[in-house]
Amino acid sequence: MTVLKENERLDYLFFDRQLKIIQSCDTFAFSLDSVLLASFVHVPIRKGRLIDLCSGNGAVPLMLSTRTKGGLTGVEIQPSLHDMAVRSVAWNDLQDRIELVCGDVRDAPEQFGYGNFDVVTCNPPYFSTDREASRSQNPAIAKARHEMAITLEKIVSTAEQLLKQGGRAAFVYPAEKFLDLAGLLRCHRLEPKRLLWVYPREGKRANRVLIEGMKDGRPGAVIEEPLIVYNDQNEYTKGLRSYCDMSSIR
Repeated sequence: MTVLKENERLDYLFFDRQLKIIQSCDTFAFSLDSVLLASFVHVPIRKGRLIDLCSGNGAVPLMLSTRTKGGLTGVEIQPSLHDMAVRSVAWNDLQDRIELVCGDVRDAPEQFGYGNFDVVTCNPPYFSTDREASRSQNPAIAKARHEMAITLEKIVSTAEQLLKQGGRAAFVYPAEKFLDLAGLLRCHRLEPKRLLWVYPREGKRANRVLIEGMKDGRPGAVIEEPLIVYNDQNEYTKGLRSYCDMSSIR
């Protein structure tokens, strides 16, 4: 069994009671954003190549392993997060399915080849550096949340370079910054094809958007049914639980 280090714990991967993931209060833990992203993206079921950028502790590749038999890769620049991801993959005995690389996302096309992937996913840092990343007392968490190591534009550009013609890139991002992401996707040949707005509660404004773009796709997007996270009892809604059920391949 994988040995846990100081301040680490072994958590279940959200609604999935089979997979577990190593997390720590000293680093950035995966959130509902990652679960939504892994549930939202269209994936090839039997084959194909998928890569998750800014992969953190490997939550998205681990969850996607329940939805596809294709090859999965995760790229993370922080050694501490990469180390946890490697040990999580080993704990779940998925070393033959998931490849994890500690490195700069910008180097991925040169390392893995241009136009070699069917799917790119990313839960990118979404605070700009002018919001004082130093507010966080923890440098690892600040780096995961702020554009300190890479910008959104560079992530989108890298995704375009990695994708095959007709390949898909999926992102989760703050709803108020939707136009920034959509504009960058179009600038880099990734035509938005699917959108999902996520609302914290009934009657509240959307706080997250998931968007999937197709490389050199034709204009025209499908707007999926809105997803509400919490009900009046402050519990996850049935709709969310059903949408994020990672135990079966949709």
